[in-house]
Amino acid sequence: MVKVAVLGASGGIGQPLSLLLKLNECVTELSLYDIVNSPGVAADLGHINTPARVTGYLPADEGLKHALTKAHLVVIPAGVPRKPGMTRDDLFKINAGIVRDLATGIAQHAPNAYVLIISNPVNSTVPIVVEVLKKHGVFDPKKIFGVTTLDVIRASTFSSEISCKDPRDIRVPVVGGHSGPTIVPLLSQISPPQSFTQEQIEKLTHRIQYGGDEVVKAKDGAGSATLSMAQAGARFASSILDATVKGKAGIIEPSYVYLEADNEHCANLKKAVEGLEYFSYNVELGPGGIHKIHGLGEISEHEKKLLAAAIPELKLSIEKGISFINSKL
Repeated sequence: MVKVAVLGASGGIGQPLSLLLKLNECVTELSLYDIVNSPGVAADLGHINTPARVTGYLPADEGLKHALTKAHLVVIPAGVPRKPGMTRDDLFKINAGIVRDLATGIAQHAPNAYVLIISNPVNSTVPIVVEVLKKHGVFDPKKIFGVTTLDVIRASTFSSEISCKDPRDIRVPVVGGHSGPTIVPLLSQISPPQSFTQEQIEKLTHRIQYGGDEVVKAKDGAGSATLSMAQAGARFASSILDATVKGKAGIIEPSYVYLEADNEHCANLKKAVEGLEYFSYNVELGPGGIHKIHGLGEISEHEKKLLAAAIPELKLSIEKGISFINSKL
């Protein structure tokens, strides 16, 4: 039995994400939780002819407990999306409390689960989840992941528009964090190799960093990047299930992680980013979650400047998440 729980399953990301997970052959039970509509979403998905059984829970009658119990994987897209005029600080104030409460539920009812955090701002919500699990004595650094896959998907898509290659064949490492200037695309390491002018590099970098704004504007304030984020979340979830359930080796995905998850390389990984405890690197997955965190490799002078700009922003976001939990105790 492989149970996957989606917390925030009725929202703009949660519904398409749940649909994609229902189609995943590894999933035998899909457990949906939200403050509204989750039983209806579950009933709808339950009509799809794949083996996964779908259940939906609301906060009443210990719904969160039932949704999480015996979960192998927990995915958290819960929270409000960023709207026009909303600062990331506004977003943090709302979503931090939501994520804290869900993390408490995970600590109590699914302490051994792999946890994928989509809720923004990821740079702060991942530290929030970690701090909550630490307080409950159930923290395993190899099992906590901030989902930054959308940045890689965007990098592949936008690069392909210049090269005219199939975007599915393009891989661009994207490191750092998951917001604006903290997103650092390593276009010098694109695979297969491509040559860009400096002007193209700067335009591509800006578009990858601020692709979310592009969607918010196009939706005229009616929403944010939900469908692409759902696909990114499902892709990362699939990679986790392939590694932890099927035992596939050599799977590498980007993720915003706690760097002490890789004891062997932790010191060098932190040194490269001025001592940050969290950073999005390419992560090699294994049966226990994080098998190895890969370093930056050779980066260009332009990328070094991007990294230097990202580090202070990341430091502030990490401190904000940690302080939020400590101030509530």
